Amino acid sequence: MPHATPPARTLKTAQLPKPPRRLPNAVRRPREHLTEVEVKRLVTAAGSAGRYPWRDAALVTVMFRHALRVGEAVALRWDMVDLSAALLHVRRAKNGTPSTHPMHGPTLRLLRAWKRRQEDRYAAPAYVFTSERGAPLTAAAVRRIVARAGVEAGFAMPLHPHMLRHSCGFALASKGVDTRAIQLYMGHRNIQNTVLYTALSPDRFKEFWKD
Repeated sequence: MPHATPPARTLKTAQLPKPPRRLPNAVRRPREHLTEVEVKRLVTAAGSAGRYPWRDAALVTVMFRHALRVGEAVALRWDMVDLSAALLHVRRAKNGTPSTHPMHGPTLRLLRAWKRRQEDRYAAPAYVFTSERGAPLTAAAVRRIVARAGVEAGFAMPLHPHMLRHSCGFALASKGVDTRAIQLYMGHRNIQNTVLYTALSPDRFKEFWKD
């Protein structure tokens, strides 16, 4: 009777190569926010890097100026935007506090320009930031847009959309805006989440040395 072929030996789990571990954010990026000057660089790059420059520049600007999370940006509809009164009605994710923000020159100009181009292609689009097919952008698409603009702008560190929200808080704290007002603007339920930006602001230290 012929001998049965022994089963092939399998490698022990310990011998299998381990997948590469994702580097911590602190290693990949020296900080999680941008300065206003750097955001302007990013907006300029977003307005020249992709197929929809007006949309991408408006997206980066609105996310920064109004501290939007990715989910809040992709859910933004035109019925939440009042271009005539220059008001943006913000609905926050994560049980955040909703609010109404005034919009200013750069935001209004970019949104108006994008809306004209969007309406040339689609009839009465419901969402502000749409894809080539007219559907709302996905979170993954927003991440690609910001990452690509970061490369175009020459940033050595990889950028992600949530950095724009952090950048807004940092910018407002650096301007000396009251912490409670920043909390309401960003929709934080807990003010401890807002105090982070005050702690990051260099202006609190500027009087330490007089020379």
